[in-house]
Amino acid sequence: MTRARTIRVLLADDQKLVRQGFTVLLDAEPDITVTGQAVDGMEAVERAAELAPDVVLMDIRMPRLGGIEATRRITEANTAGDGPKVLVLTTFDLDEYVFEALRAGASGFLLKDASAAELAEGVRVVARGEALLAPGLTKRLIEKFAGMRDENGPGGARLMERVAGLTERETEVLALVARGLSNLEIAEQLVVAEQTVKTHVSRILVKLGLRDRTQAAVFAYETGLVRPGGA
Repeated sequence: MTRARTIRVLLADDQKLVRQGFTVLLDAEPDITVTGQAVDGMEAVERAAELAPDVVLMDIRMPRLGGIEATRRITEANTAGDGPKVLVLTTFDLDEYVFEALRAGASGFLLKDASAAELAEGVRVVARGEALLAPGLTKRLIEKFAGMRDENGPGGARLMERVAGLTERETEVLALVARGLSNLEIAEQLVVAEQTVKTHVSRILVKLGLRDRTQAAVFAYETGLVRPGGA
């Protein structure tokens, strides 16, 4: 029997107790191992390049270099798309910095008071290349802060031009991704095969030049394709 690949995690947090606690929790999982720690964003960028972890658990507020800029540097260095995924950690569930981290390339976020099971599952979800979107707080943040954007400005017009390059079905799938539906849920709603949805999602990401489903969701709200609280 083929043994499942171990997910390698880098912990970036300026609080020693937080790093130690998360290390104990994650190392207790049979398929996860903490391969390194960083005390600030600068070290997180350096260690991510050195250790090539699958997932970086990234605190937002750290000295020298904050988690947002560290996230941006790590994801921008990942030009091939097979580098570390960033899972943001935050103390507050309505922290505006989290939305900026998502725009910087983070694949989702967790609250620091998440249970051991939630933490481990969050790492697995992000390691698979999926977005830690729904149900939960990330979607609420996207709705709140993307809703403040000026859709009529030059930036909004450019984003809408990119949407115009999608087919009608791809646009429909993108809207459902932004609502936080999984591939299976989208397939059931559209009455198509799950593999068909996966193909649509892959094409959407390529056409829009996006890294993952989280950025696709942010994009959908920014363009006004999906509106907070609306259809």
